[in-house]
Amino acid sequence: MAQQGVQLDHEQLCCSICLDLLKAPVTVPCGHSYCRTCIEGYWNQDDQRGRSSCPQCRQTFIPRPVLKRNTMLAEVVESLKKTGLQAAPPDHCYAGPGDVACDFCTGRRLKAVKTCLQCLVSYCDTHLQPHYQSPAFKRHQLVQASGELQENICSRHNEVRKLFCRTDQQCICSLCFMDEHKGHDTTSAAAERAERQKEVDRSQQNIQQRIQEREKDVKGLHQEVESIKHHADRAVEDSDTIFTELISSMERRRSEVRQLIRDQQERQVSRAEELRRRAEQEVTELRRRHAELEQLSLTEDHIRFLQRYTSSLSTTSESTHPVSSHVRPLRHFEDVTVAVSKMRDRLEDILTEEGTNVSVAVNRVDVSLRDSLLAQSPEAGLCASGGLVNPPLVSLSTPAEPKTRAEFLKYSRPITLDPNTAEEHLSLSKGNRKVTVINKSQSLPDHPERFTYWQQVLSREALSGRWYSEVEWSGHCGIAVSHTDISRHGWGDKCKFGSNDKSWSLVCTKRGYSFRHRNIKTPIPGCVSSRVGVYMDHSAGTLSFYGVSDDTMTVLHTVHATFTHNLHVGFRLPLSSESTAELLCELN
Repeated sequence: MAQQGVQLDHEQLCCSICLDLLKAPVTVPCGHSYCRTCIEGYWNQDDQRGRSSCPQCRQTFIPRPVLKRNTMLAEVVESLKKTGLQAAPPDHCYAGPGDVACDFCTGRRLKAVKTCLQCLVSYCDTHLQPHYQSPAFKRHQLVQASGELQENICSRHNEVRKLFCRTDQQCICSLCFMDEHKGHDTTSAAAERAERQKEVDRSQQNIQQRIQEREKDVKGLHQEVESIKHHADRAVEDSDTIFTELISSMERRRSEVRQLIRDQQERQVSRAEELRRRAEQEVTELRRRHAELEQLSLTEDHIRFLQRYTSSLSTTSESTHPVSSHVRPLRHFEDVTVAVSKMRDRLEDILTEEGTNVSVAVNRVDVSLRDSLLAQSPEAGLCASGGLVNPPLVSLSTPAEPKTRAEFLKYSRPITLDPNTAEEHLSLSKGNRKVTVINKSQSLPDHPERFTYWQQVLSREALSGRWYSEVEWSGHCGIAVSHTDISRHGWGDKCKFGSNDKSWSLVCTKRGYSFRHRNIKTPIPGCVSSRVGVYMDHSAGTLSFYGVSDDTMTVLHTVHATFTHNLHVGFRLPLSSESTAELLCELN
């Protein structure tokens, strides 16, 4: 009880602001006491509201009171310090909800700071001291305070688990080792922890390395985003300037045509007005003569009639050219309208054709992502073909997908095979468009891009945008589309078309077709055609193979993937077969 009384005194001598023993105690007018620095700091913050109040009872003092040292409290505090007694710990040292409480404390327990794995007890700082001071506790293992000690106790034998059974992959006690785990591969928990800690360290190093790589990727992609924005803005400005110039040119041409029409109108109106004036004068003259003749006819004197007759008749016989012969039908400017209409139609055709080319050029814009990032990214969605589904980045009135062979042929572009990539058993002909497999190896110069094992060859030209071509094959042929960075040296799958993530291959034989990617074979049913069409939309991520017969096209296989590098057409011809493949340049 006496101890509780001292405890109460300690609590009464604590500052309610800092929760420690009073230092230089002062008492405010309401009777509550604080450390001088604590209450002054509190009031200095409170000055922003223009008042000083007691932190406990909230009584306000105006003006701010003059603080004086509370001598009695100061002497009591000093007396407690001299007796060696410690003030009660502040509230935040007691165990609260979610804290691990000291198992040795009685009454209100303090927070534990350590847990002993040998004693299976948690200690506060005070009750932990024997473990530091007594040699009997030297070998006890102290860890951060834990409330899950029960997990270290064997539920069957109520013993501490200190061993690890590698056979059953679980922690066990010494009695378990002698019982159901007898004869198993066991070791101490500490030894197993050390082994697994090495694995954790290696995993951490690997993760740290990947973090650095991804941060580098993020930095590169950020720069690429800024570059895309910059170049897109500049392209918009340039295209706006070009279209403005085009519109200005059309405006000038419209003004010129308008002026031409108005000038011609003025000339023709002036001419017509002159003809009208002359016609009116002739009408007036003819009416005058008509009146004279009529007057002559009324003359009763025959002599006078005959005398006037000769002169009147001679004047009447004179005639002018009819005005109507100089006037055209009322379709004066129809030819102009027809000519302007034809010009409009031709401009629309040009804009449509060139607009398609502009759209294709825009759709060629792509982000240069590393294959490793795409392959390892957990958020990337892999499609059945092993590619990543991704919509095109940009599109300006993208043309519809071709449906007929005539529409596909619009995207055909001639390409040739690169001799520097051809394996030594492949012979190129027809302007490097046809490849034939031969049994005798050729003496070819060394080149870093040449395939050294598989009988393969790639095209010289890279494929971009929308592209279509047709291949005539015989024997046994693999028609492939491959990233430009596919490996060239060695016999492994990393070099073989269709056996890795960098290439897609349609294998053609007399028995049928099959498709290969990532070394996964997909049989393709249907009739075999000696001509195969290959269509690619780089930005849309579409690759399709077609069987071609006359003007009929049959879909053999379609791939949806994100193509992150330049692509090339390639062929693989087995050495043991008499096979050929030719890129057709004249398609009709």
